[in-house]
Amino acid sequence: MSRLAELVQELCPNGVEYKKLGEIAVDVFRGAGIKRDEVTEEGIPCVRYGEIYTTYGVWFDKCISHTVLENVPSPKYFEYGDILFAITGESIEDIAKSCAYVGHEKCLAGGDIVVLKHNQNPKYMAYVLSTTDAQMQKSKGKVKSKVVHSSVPAIKKIVVPIPPLEVQSEIVRILDNFTKLTAELTAELTARQKQYNYYRNKLLTFDNTGIPIVQLRTVVKKSCSGSTPTKGNIDYYNNGTIPWIRTQDVRFNEITEVDSFITEKAVAETAVKWIPENCVIVAISGATAGRCAINKIKATTNQHCLNLEIDETKALYRYIYYCIYNKYDELISRKQGARGDLNSSLVLSLEIPVPPLDVQKRLVYVLDNFDAICSDLKIGLPAEVEARQKQYEFYRDALLTYAATGNTILTDRRA
Repeated sequence: MSRLAELVQELCPNGVEYKKLGEIAVDVFRGAGIKRDEVTEEGIPCVRYGEIYTTYGVWFDKCISHTVLENVPSPKYFEYGDILFAITGESIEDIAKSCAYVGHEKCLAGGDIVVLKHNQNPKYMAYVLSTTDAQMQKSKGKVKSKVVHSSVPAIKKIVVPIPPLEVQSEIVRILDNFTKLTAELTAELTARQKQYNYYRNKLLTFDNTGIPIVQLRTVVKKSCSGSTPTKGNIDYYNNGTIPWIRTQDVRFNEITEVDSFITEKAVAETAVKWIPENCVIVAISGATAGRCAINKIKATTNQHCLNLEIDETKALYRYIYYCIYNKYDELISRKQGARGDLNSSLVLSLEIPVPPLDVQKRLVYVLDNFDAICSDLKIGLPAEVEARQKQYEFYRDALLTYAATGNTILTDRRA
C-alpha cells in the first residue's frame, strides 16, 4: 500500500470532504491597479494580472515586476501561501487562472487579481485549482465576449477536495516529483530556445552590408484587423463553419486549426473580413500583444489581430514572420495604454532588413530547421516535454479526485 493510500485510510476513511473556497478562506480581496508604465526595475515586488497568464506557473517564489508605493494609493499585499486569481482574460477556457505564491517577500497585487488567504498547503491548493474540474467551475456561466471577467463571489463558490494537511503534503510530494522532471526538460528546452533566438538575431542582422532597412509597411500588400460579431446573436455563431482566429491562437506558430467558428451571416453583416492563407498575424491587444503567427487556412479574425498580407515580389511571408518574431521585445516596448495595446501604425513602422529573395529563402530554410528543433511537438525534446506534461496532468487529476489506490474514494460533495 502506498504512503498516500495509508494516510487516506487512516485520516479520512469515509472519504474526503469537498468545500467551497469561501468556506476555507481566511480572507478574499481584490488587488489594486498597477499600470504598465508604473512597473519599475526595483522597488516593491508586484504581480499584474496578465503575468499570471503569461509568466507564472502553478506556483512561484519570485516576482518579475516591481513598483514604488507612490504609484499605488490603496496598496493590497499578498504573502507566502496566498493564491492569486486573474479575474480578467480573453478566454472562457483560461479565465481565473490561479497560482500560489511561495516566496518570502511581501508583494503587491495588481488590479483584476483576487487574493485568497487560507490555512491549507499552498502548493496543494495550487495543484487542485489547476485541475480540469476546477477550471470547468471557473469557466461555468461565463459568456464569450471581447473580455471575460470573473469575480470574488464566483471564486468563493469554487468547490475543491480538502483532505487533512498530511494528505495534502503527500500529494504535493508526488506531484512535485512529476513536475521536477518536466521542469528540467523545460529548462533544457528554454536554453535551446535562447540559443535559437541568438542565432536568429545574428542571421537577421545585416549591419554594414548594404542590405536595405525599410519599414514593414513597404513589403505589406494589404493589412486589416477583424471584428467580433455580436455575442448575443446566435445566428452569427450557431453551426458556424468559418474559422475565426483569436489572439490566444497566435503563439509564434502556424495556425492549422481553430476552436472558434462563425457563420456566413456574420461575415455578411459585420466588419469581419476573410484573410487568405499565409498572412502574418500579429496580436495587438493585452497580454498577447506582440506575438505573431502564420495562418495556414483561409480564415477570419477578431479585432485584436492585425493581419498582414505580404507582397511576395518583395519579401517571403515566412521571412517577414521571422523578422517580426525577432522584433518581439521592440514591439513589447511600444505597447500603449493601461492594458498594453499595439496598433497598425506601431507594427507597420517596424524597421526590418530586406535582402534579395534568394537570400531570404536560404535564411528561412535555416530558421525553419532551428524552429522545428525548439518547437515541433512531434520530435525530440519538445515532444518529450509535451508527453511529460500530459502524464503529469493525468496523474494530477487522478490524485486530486482521489483515484489514488485504484478505487475512487467517494465523497460528500456539495453542489
